[in-house]
Amino acid sequence: ENAHTSFCRGVSVTADGERVISAGDDKAIRIWDATNGERLSEFLGNSAFSSIDCHWSDSVFATSGATVEIWDENRSDPIQRLEWGADSVTKVRFNPVEKDILASCGTDRGIGLYDLRLQTPVRKLVMAMRSNSVAWNPMESFNFTVANEDRYLYTYDMRKLSTATCVHMDHISAVMDVDYSPTGREFVSGSYDRTIRIYGVGKGHARDVYHTRRMQRIFTVCYSGDSDFILSGSDDADIRVWKAKSNAPMKPLLPKEREALNYSNKLV
Repeated sequence: ENAHTSFCRGVSVTADGERVISAGDDKAIRIWDATNGERLSEFLGNSAFSSIDCHWSDSVFATSGATVEIWDENRSDPIQRLEWGADSVTKVRFNPVEKDILASCGTDRGIGLYDLRLQTPVRKLVMAMRSNSVAWNPMESFNFTVANEDRYLYTYDMRKLSTATCVHMDHISAVMDVDYSPTGREFVSGSYDRTIRIYGVGKGHARDVYHTRRMQRIFTVCYSGDSDFILSGSDDADIRVWKAKSNAPMKPLLPKEREALNYSNKLV
């Protein structure tokens, strides 16, 4: 059985880690058992979905498409519908700290901020070009970074959207995705220029860049839960796993080796 009858646009894991929720172009949302892969339930929307993200503590999730919709796992219809004049919404992400805040990217070049407690959009930022993805810093709850078509990434403080706190350079084509490390100290980006770049928070230039001869345009990137690895998905239909620190040893370290590694890291 196919998971979806058309393009699957997003997958997210529930807060308790027991279920996986997927959404796609077939207007379907499906909930799966994370252990055995059994389909538990299915919801149908009014239009195709472009992304999905689960709440960090409650049994609700958000989808993007024609609008931003908030769903409860136990109800077949959305419990909230958040609109702000965008042609369509391409990405939605919950804040991992302020858990009722979420951000979205739209085809109208807008970045929307929403508060579920107010049941309404809160603020909107319109950029010069369209943003493809957004990610919240898990340790600095007010800060988020957007991946833009103009080949830059922009970090904003949601309390002051008039100017970016940092502009991150080095990509030479549209940036397609961004994701923060669980440590909140750095983030990873993937681009149409076929490279993956890792940036320190507040740094304008990447500390490392990954690419291979066979890897094509990169559409998605994410950190592992322990922040040691990065996963990427690209146009050549491959998923790749990278070390977050290229010089990090893979083997178990002896005490003296660990001390030497910690010392060298402090020097850097």
